[in-house]
Amino acid sequence: MSRGWPVRLSDGRVALRPLRQRDRAAWREVRSRNATWLRPWDATSPDPVHEPVPTFSAMVRHLSGEARAGRVLPFVVTYDDRLVGQLTVGGISWGSLRAAHIGYWVDQAVAGRGVIPTAVALACDHCWYGLGLHRIEVNIRPENVASRRVVEKLGFREEGLRTRYLHIDGDWRDHLVYVLNAEDVPQGLHHRWVATRPAPP
Repeated sequence: MSRGWPVRLSDGRVALRPLRQRDRAAWREVRSRNATWLRPWDATSPDPVHEPVPTFSAMVRHLSGEARAGRVLPFVVTYDDRLVGQLTVGGISWGSLRAAHIGYWVDQAVAGRGVIPTAVALACDHCWYGLGLHRIEVNIRPENVASRRVVEKLGFREEGLRTRYLHIDGDWRDHLVYVLNAEDVPQGLHHRWVATRPAPP
């Protein structure tokens, strides 16, 4: 197994754990129920004929292999032990960079309850203190106000715009770059989030 994986992280009702094959039914149910809400932010292929959408089983196999190689941390997000989303730490780089990026989605039914900010804070601290990474990026479409609110609540700083950066919802889309380095939050991001987050509804 790679350093720092597999791992389970939690804070009260919110937890992160590895994505697994037996999540298929719950994952599909949440994705199906949220299809319209998530579609504008979902990654797509610029060549769908030669790069079709993988099956759930193929996705889990691929991500599990990447996790064993130390390149990805594929988490599901749970709330009261129920699968409500996904958070992936990807593009893990070592050497002089020691960086990664985080992507996430969440069930609209629990949006606004602090689930994803808590999950991102837990994942960032694991990357910094469990893996020894230095820089965490989150790349977000400018139109995705809800996702931008997540990183702004957590104190990520906006570094700039990447034009036509990722293929999302059928076309190449601009993305804003949000960043935190380990020294930006010396006591940990989760510690800071717990101290400042609003009371849950």
